[in-house]
Amino acid sequence: MTSSRPRSSSRARTHPRRRRRFDDDEPLPTRRRAEVEPDGPPTGDRWSTWAGAAHGPEPHPAWLVVAEGAVDTELGVLKTGKEADVHLLERAVPYGPSCLLAAKRYRSAEHRAFHRDAAYLEGRRVRRSRETRAMASRTAFGRDLLAGQWAAAEFAALGSLHTAGVPVPYPVQYDGTEVLLEFLGTPDGTAAPRLAACRPGPGRLRDWWEQLTTALVGLARLGWTHGDLSPYNVLVDDDRLVLIDLPQVVDLVGNPHGHDVLVRDVRRIGEWFVARGAGVDPEALFHRLVDEAGLVP
Repeated sequence: MTSSRPRSSSRARTHPRRRRRFDDDEPLPTRRRAEVEPDGPPTGDRWSTWAGAAHGPEPHPAWLVVAEGAVDTELGVLKTGKEADVHLLERAVPYGPSCLLAAKRYRSAEHRAFHRDAAYLEGRRVRRSRETRAMASRTAFGRDLLAGQWAAAEFAALGSLHTAGVPVPYPVQYDGTEVLLEFLGTPDGTAAPRLAACRPGPGRLRDWWEQLTTALVGLARLGWTHGDLSPYNVLVDDDRLVLIDLPQVVDLVGNPHGHDVLVRDVRRIGEWFVARGAGVDPEALFHRLVDEAGLVP
């Protein structure tokens, strides 16, 4: 993504209307009112965490609120998953500018099931042997370490992809197991639909396939593939395709499973387009990505 669109700072401070859940989402948890802290903000749920977090690539987009006096307010849950939940957050200066953010929070050890990490974590190591053993045996301590690794990996991948011009949400900040991202949707808090929920006509299908090809070529030139690409991990934001859910991005050269993961990524997303009569050639796309990544046949 080459640029981020400004968000209106004059919109009313109202909670967004209830959003439709996707069929593969888990039941939404009931939100409990946060306990009021003595040193907390007079409104909202917490002071902005910008100052103590790692920040996304510069220059920061104009719509992003970075003021130290800003307040974060929870507006609900956008999506739940096996490893992380995504919440809608408003960051606002009282009586001043505001922006909407997507807060991706990796789950605590007792509620998390990292079912995909064996193949994706090939080549990722930590220096301390105790931590390596803990992650391998999936102790509570080890699973907490994995959560931090997933969050850090997604934030780093999004930063590199954004800088390279690949269409991804702008990574705002990273702190522990929370990654704050650009919210993609409308100013009232309605999230952009996933590709799986869309029913485009033939002309739009061709355009979306070209957009997707460009995005995957950008990944391949960095030596990567998405790792879990499907119509559920692509958003359609004002007719623009945006890749999401990238903690498991795979190094095509360093990961021994890289070739197989690339085959699966292209096949899975290609099947969606072919099933809708797009007249595209996923196999040709696969060979182009292999060439762009510099893989030996």
